[in-house]
Amino acid sequence: MDWRAAIIAGLLAGALTMLLWVILLALTTGGSVWAPFHHVAAILLGQSVLTPSQTINFQVVLTGAVIHLFLSVLYSVILAFIIHRWGLWVGIVGGAIFGLALYVINYYTFTTLYPWFFPLRGWIALMGHIVFGAAAGGIYEGLERDIYVVTDAPVSDAELSA
Repeated sequence: MDWRAAIIAGLLAGALTMLLWVILLALTTGGSVWAPFHHVAAILLGQSVLTPSQTINFQVVLTGAVIHLFLSVLYSVILAFIIHRWGLWVGIVGGAIFGLALYVINYYTFTTLYPWFFPLRGWIALMGHIVFGAAAGGIYEGLERDIYVVTDAPVSDAELSA
């Protein structure tokens, strides 16, 4: 497994997904573009940060972004362990399936710990998780280097004794 590729894939796919989530939620609900950051930040800071205002609270936004990117890297490392060296198409399709599984786990089990995510279940979150997985898998496979592959031809016993 290529750790560098997994970390980069997690950061890029996480940023892409957060951007997609922010835009779609703001367009479809008319809510604040900062709301997704507040929801994620509440995991660490508590429910008191759940009411986003139209003005930016840098501490909450930064906390939400850091948590989101940390989880994105964590999930990408797990995905990379599963799909590494299978190729680009398996990375994309397998990643999309992995994203679907993450959606089910996050929105149907973790909502018992973080109930403020319950109302966010729907097509935006589902699509975001599938896009995250597909992007993370594709980016990982595109960046993966086979650093443990032997590049020298095997040496015979005769060549060793000469």
